[in-house]
Amino acid sequence: MSHGLALDVNRIRREALQTMSAGPATTRYGLDTERVVSVLNDVVATEVLGWLRSSRQALAIRGENRSEVRALLDRHAEQEMRHAVAIAGRIKQLGAQPNFDPATLAQRAHTDYSTPNDGELRGMLEQDLEAARIMVSTYREVADWLGDRDPTTRRLVESVLVDQRENADALGELLAV
Repeated sequence: MSHGLALDVNRIRREALQTMSAGPATTRYGLDTERVVSVLNDVVATEVLGWLRSSRQALAIRGENRSEVRALLDRHAEQEMRHAVAIAGRIKQLGAQPNFDPATLAQRAHTDYSTPNDGELRGMLEQDLEAARIMVSTYREVADWLGDRDPTTRRLVESVLVDQRENADALGELLAV
């Protein structure tokens, strides 16, 4: 008995040619594209706000013995901007426009931007840990909501979730010291 895969490449080619005029492949899935884009734009806002917060806090940290913390916050900031750009790219793939409007970023984000005073290292780390845990929870819910109806977007959100979970763990370790 053969368990090999037999592909009918001619049939697949015909089907691909027939669907080319139908627009992007992503328009044929079972989710409300406008709702998905709205949710993703909120994720973009959250990541941009995280980039702003982490960047500001990394700049605010003083003292040579805090270079490890500064480097961690710089890495988080870089990650958050990469996340925002990746999610914005997915929004474009879905045929919509990413929303980077600074006038509405704070209202759309899942986290806030309040920052402790410069030099209040513990307060900064606690705020970042809270934000990371909020992102972990909200991104998990977004991924679950997407489910198998949009596996491409779900995998992207899950990859951001993995990074945020690692960030939360690293921040928690710093606070435990």
